[in-house]
Amino acid sequence: MENKTKFKSGFVTLVGRTNVGKSTLLNLLVGEKVAAIANKVQTTRTAIKGIVNRENSQIIFIDTPGIHKPKTKLGETMNDTSFKEISEADVVLFLIEATSKEIGKGDRIILDKIKNAKSKTILIINKIDLVKKEDLLSLIDLYRKEYDFEAVIPISATESKYKDVILDEIERNLKEGPAYYDKDEYTDQTLRQLAEETIREKALQILQDEVPHGIYVEVEKFQQRKNKSGQDIYDIEATIYCLRNSHKGIIIGKNGSMLKRIGQAARIDMEHNFGVKVNLKTWVKVKEDWQENDSIVNKFKLK
Repeated sequence: MENKTKFKSGFVTLVGRTNVGKSTLLNLLVGEKVAAIANKVQTTRTAIKGIVNRENSQIIFIDTPGIHKPKTKLGETMNDTSFKEISEADVVLFLIEATSKEIGKGDRIILDKIKNAKSKTILIINKIDLVKKEDLLSLIDLYRKEYDFEAVIPISATESKYKDVILDEIERNLKEGPAYYDKDEYTDQTLRQLAEETIREKALQILQDEVPHGIYVEVEKFQQRKNKSGQDIYDIEATIYCLRNSHKGIIIGKNGSMLKRIGQAARIDMEHNFGVKVNLKTWVKVKEDWQENDSIVNKFKLK
């Protein structure tokens, strides 16, 4: 008889096309805000780990950049990161949209990678609130014929009721193993990286479609000190890089109003996530070729 108290652990990769809801799902499962969420494609640039500690398991999540047709070195690097993670994961969560009528090009590429790696995969069908039940059943049948998934779980990634359903299924598919991280950790990202992700997320949300997707954020200063009352405070200075002078004007806004909104929203989020006061200063600079710049693109490679 199986000893149910044996501790399990493993690495779980989230894969899917851009804007399918991977970051939203990761944040739901981890219960902390570890990946930038914005209603745009390509918000996740690196393989961010989120850690879930349960009574009998530790699940380490890796959220990959969305699979897309690359047009720059950055795009190629992001795809390479995603494909590498598929073959190395203990369990793959393959996220697709319920509104799909067929297996599209992007999903087909991912499915082929899963088949080649013979990965233990759970199919997650997101945004089920947008489709009729019969269409959902047809989609499940379509994918079931393609691959022997460990499970197929239809969800809406914004609803917490699906959290334990997914975590239970993942745990069932993990092998016995040690805890790789301390129990109080929920991500191995540094606070500096989280600050960059947060500023970038707020910029994407607030700017909406006014600026194309070519921005990245670099934190130049991240220092901890105590204020006059003896409370901890982080001094953070960050630069938002964009591709065009015209973009710079939009990001800054009239009399700096847009940049102020971005900074304020990011600061509030960081204070909530870090648990301390944050003093944030932001600047905007133009770097026209950053998506082809090796030293920058290398930051987004899988470490």
